[in-house]
Amino acid sequence: MARVLLINPSYKVTYASTMARFGVPFYPVLSLATIIPKVKASGHEVQVIDLCYEDFNVARLRDRIKAWRPDVVGLTGTTPLFSQIRTIVKLVREISPDIVTVGGGPHCSALPEQSLEEAGFDFVCFGEGDFTLAQIADGRDSAGIPGIVRRDGTGRTVKNLPNTWLKDLDELPYPSWDEFNLAQYERYWSRLIARRKPVAFFETTRGCVFSCNYCGSKNTVGRGFRKKSVARVIDELKYSKRHGFREFFIVDDIFTTDVPRVKEICEAIIREDLDIAWSCANGIRVDSGDQEMFTLMRRAGCYKVAFGFESGDDRVLKEFGKGGRATVEAARSTVAMARKADIDVFGFFMVGLLQDTAESMAKTIELGRELQTDVLKISISVPFPGTPMYAELKSKGLLNHFDWDKYNVYNPQRLYQHPTLSWETIDRYYKLAYRRMVLTNPAFYYRRLRHGLRTGEFFYDVYYFLRFVLAGAKI
Repeated sequence: MARVLLINPSYKVTYASTMARFGVPFYPVLSLATIIPKVKASGHEVQVIDLCYEDFNVARLRDRIKAWRPDVVGLTGTTPLFSQIRTIVKLVREISPDIVTVGGGPHCSALPEQSLEEAGFDFVCFGEGDFTLAQIADGRDSAGIPGIVRRDGTGRTVKNLPNTWLKDLDELPYPSWDEFNLAQYERYWSRLIARRKPVAFFETTRGCVFSCNYCGSKNTVGRGFRKKSVARVIDELKYSKRHGFREFFIVDDIFTTDVPRVKEICEAIIREDLDIAWSCANGIRVDSGDQEMFTLMRRAGCYKVAFGFESGDDRVLKEFGKGGRATVEAARSTVAMARKADIDVFGFFMVGLLQDTAESMAKTIELGRELQTDVLKISISVPFPGTPMYAELKSKGLLNHFDWDKYNVYNPQRLYQHPTLSWETIDRYYKLAYRRMVLTNPAFYYRRLRHGLRTGEFFYDVYYFLRFVLAGAKI
């Protein structure tokens, strides 16, 4: 039997200097909660150190690791968190070179061999690795474990065959929440992004059939569309409620792709009277859904839907991989349906897409000003490792940095040279976007006022706005 320690890095290091710090989702890590049951079923002990809401204090972390005395340490994280992961692996090595270190998550899946070398892991998992850590903890011959990068007897880096994508998501174990202290997360709960606490990330599907060139989700969940049955979704919601969760963030890439299924889920939530709040926080496409779907979603407890609008130019939308149906007109009509159903609209917009021109960015800004969003986020597109955007820029020698700390959508930096636009132009439109869409947009303030009075959240809006101003109003 092994003692397995799972560590999630600190989000505060990445988001402390941005507006995002008022709306960072400090919630238990779903990917860790999903792999724990298989590890425990194999007879191993598991402990989680989730630093997401903490400062990154190496001395304190050293004491916690030494106190647990793990045999295996698993780490997960996105690209801007990878420098912390490197530091933690080094710390573990100092404590004991006998501790087996395993890397996973989006960054490791995107660059598995490079991650192994950079951080000094013993193993790196890539692809869909829900059951991989259990196999490593069992002490299986690493040559026979699919979906890992390892070193052979000569020290040479070897990439094993990938895991096959799980065909039936109902076979996944229910997430294990017992290793997470929910009360700690509640202390950092933000009314900007949630209405009830505690909140859980929740997954009903995996995969995406589209090819947006800035998206790296294919590295961890694959291409295509796989889904849990409606019965499994409802039972898992009940299970999560029994663990104390009262709100759920749907993290599916394309939750509303199968509209009849969404309606079935909503009807079951209503029929079972689950009394939950939920939102599509990861963004849904503007070309899927109808008025009946949005109305049912609202009746079932959904109060907010995020849309990936990205661009206000149909040419750009089609060329970067949206597929041709996610048009500007579809955005307008879908927002109208959501608002008619009394669902809040959160909009994601980007400037600096590889297909962008000054004219297309101007169109994006005007669409953002026009659409009736309750909340919006504008970012300069970031070429994350594992995305077609990253591959294209790297092949052309247009990446300026491989410092992973700089790959942060909330703190745009000169990461790359755009094929046709100067960084100064992109930055100018980025700042103009906030001015036009928010700061000088009377309609946006009017919507926020009406929304605040209607929902009773007016004073929350004032509170967070004042914190934003006092913090320097940095976007």
